Order: sequence, then C-alpha cells, then structure tokens
Amino acid sequence: MQAIKVLVIDADPGSTELLRLCLEKEGYAVASAPDGEEGLARFSSFKPDILLLDAVLPRIDGWQVCREIRKRSAIPMIFVTSKSEVFDRVLGLELGADDYIVKPFDGKEVVARIKAVLRRAGPKKTDDKQSEVHYDGLDINMTRYELKVRGRVTDTPPKELELLFYLASHPNTVFNRDQLLDEIWGFEYYGGSRTIDVHIKRLRDKLDGVSRQWSLETVWSVGYKFALNVGENTEDKNV
Repeated sequence: MQAIKVLVIDADPGSTELLRLCLEKEGYAVASAPDGEEGLARFSSFKPDILLLDAVLPRIDGWQVCREIRKRSAIPMIFVTSKSEVFDRVLGLELGADDYIVKPFDGKEVVARIKAVLRRAGPKKTDDKQSEVHYDGLDINMTRYELKVRGRVTDTPPKELELLFYLASHPNTVFNRDQLLDEIWGFEYYGGSRTIDVHIKRLRDKLDGVSRQWSLETVWSVGYKFALNVGENTEDKNV
C-alpha cells in the first residue's frame, strides 16, 4: 500500500524536522519546503495527500499559499503555526483550512489531527451521502466541488460550499452553530462560532435574489436552516 504523502511548508528547520520525525515514524512519506514560493512548486511536483502549512513564511506567506492552493485543489490542509490569535484561527479556517494547530505542538496531537482530517476527507460510501443537490437556480456538485448559481459556476471556498451543501441536503432542518462546526470542521473550534456567521453572510451575498422557492434563514437564538418556502414550487431534485 502506497504511503500517504505529507507536504510540510515551514520556514523553521526545527519544526520541520520534528514533524518529519513524527510523521515518518507513523509511515507517512514527507516532503518539505522552507518558503511559500518553493512550497507551491513542491505542491505541484510532490502531489501530497495532505498539507501542513505555517502562516509565517518568506516570499509568499501561508495565507496566500492557502488561497492559491484552494483555487486548484480541495486537498486536506492544516495550519501549524505560531499565530495564535482568534482572528488568525478564523482567517485560516475561512481560507479553507481543515484544522488549525498552534505552536509549540505535540507530535502525537499533530498525527491524531492528520488522521482525523484524512478520515473526514476520505471517500464516502455511495449510499451514505448524496453528492449533488439541485434547487431552482441552485446546483451543488461535491464531486467537482462546484457551485452553479442560475447555471453559472460561482467561485466558492471549500468550507463555504460544504456548509451550503450540508444545509441544502437537510431542507427545513434547523442546525445550531456547534452542530455545523462539528459537521463541517469536525473538531472543537476554539475560536467560537463566529466563522459560521461569516460563511452564512458570504453565501447570502452570492445567493441573494436567486429564487423565491428557497432561502438561507436565521432561526433566532438557535441557528440556521435551508428553508423551502411554502406556496412556491419547491419540488426538490436532489440526487
């Protein structure tokens, strides 16, 4: 069985070496890059299964590396960085990271987080979850990680798309913020639930006025739901 490939992009040789030792002990194949520019090149040549990324990098910082990679790939990604403010955590997750670990880190925790992220990103049983939902003016395809609004592809960060897909897959069901964080991010989010509100706002900006048959609704003091509006033609064509 081919080893899982991990790319570490980190300017700190000590952190890189510690990660390499921990990961190779677990049987992972590890490559590394000391700056963002080399990291992007290494990403293309090494074709990793998961990426560990520092936010503080020379030449191209980790935030921009994350943005560039998310334009072309939904690869699992974990920030491993000294930037510990809530703002930084929120930014990392909003850019599309699957997890966020603050330095100094414990090697066993990093390995556990990698395994958890890979489990969530792994292939789903065909009868376990649908891969598409379709409503009036709205088409979501999670195989291609593609959102179409009124037939046109709309650029959408992976976590934002996953949140919309999850809500749209459970129409008229109310979810609180903790439930959505657990389902979409899959780990205890230390920065609170603000990131859900930010993602919902961005989705509403994209979907404003698209259809009267459905809407993203706030259920005050509870959470959010994808509502099928009574009195409209709301036949669902979920696949």
